[in-house]
Amino acid sequence: MQGLVIKNTGSWYIVQTDDGKQVECKVKGNFRLKGIRSTNPVAVGDRVQIIENREGTAFITEIEDRRNYIIRRASNLSKQSHIIAANLDQCMLIVTVNYPETSTTFIDRFLASAEAYRVPVKLIFNKVDLYNEEETRYLEGLILLYTTIGYPCFRVSAITGEGVENIRQELQGRITLFSGNSGVGKSTLLNVILPDADAKTGEISAAHNTGMHTTTFSEMFPVDNKGGYIIDTPGIKGFGTFDMEVEEIGHYFPEIFRTSADCRYGNCTHRHEPGCAVRRAVEEHYISESRYTSYLSMLEDKEEGKYRAAY
Repeated sequence: MQGLVIKNTGSWYIVQTDDGKQVECKVKGNFRLKGIRSTNPVAVGDRVQIIENREGTAFITEIEDRRNYIIRRASNLSKQSHIIAANLDQCMLIVTVNYPETSTTFIDRFLASAEAYRVPVKLIFNKVDLYNEEETRYLEGLILLYTTIGYPCFRVSAITGEGVENIRQELQGRITLFSGNSGVGKSTLLNVILPDADAKTGEISAAHNTGMHTTTFSEMFPVDNKGGYIIDTPGIKGFGTFDMEVEEIGHYFPEIFRTSADCRYGNCTHRHEPGCAVRRAVEEHYISESRYTSYLSMLEDKEEGKYRAAY
């Protein structure tokens, strides 16, 4: 029997079968033996084969080939990965410039990982109703930066409703991952778009201006009858990149990749080589310094000790 994984509780998966039934499933033990270096061999959005048993539950016996997925390094096991979601049409990364602040390093790491696995990303700048004049100027600067690179950006307030209708239109007929740091308002925005989703919302820690985890598992919510879904996932603190080679990382920053064609050396890492067009573009402000800094931080991920210290 075939179906779609619509929920992952950590110990159980809920699979919606092709005839519309929802079945609680566990993973058959031999998945662990197939060399899947992941904390979750099955992800929400996976198409799977299941075998039901007499109790009305089932085992997942096979994962069908994935179109794509979003993956990051597992936060506590640096040699393993964590697949956030699979088979996506797009991702909406929810970002806030304050309450809490989403760092450009986090944004850039997420975007690079999505580029690596061919997942289009749209940036949703939430809580625009809260920002003062200085924060609004910073917001406009970020929107200009990422729009210029090629990432669609949306200004939204889940509280006042500003921009929400634009998001609704972008969701129609698409499987969309909602992701972002804890506290950026993912669940609030989800509840505005889909009132029946009843996602839990949480408070911001005043001491650290960071969000508390409220979503504890990943789940798909239908948006329409055209195959549209939102995948809601727990908030992410850091985004450790996984399984990228040093020479590949620049390929996942579109503006660095374009500029690198003019470097003197084909294998330039854009750190210290003579005739580097990328470093020259940074100095001349054609490439953002924040993006270049994010690129360098991903190169450093290859050095295991720095990864552990950073997260």
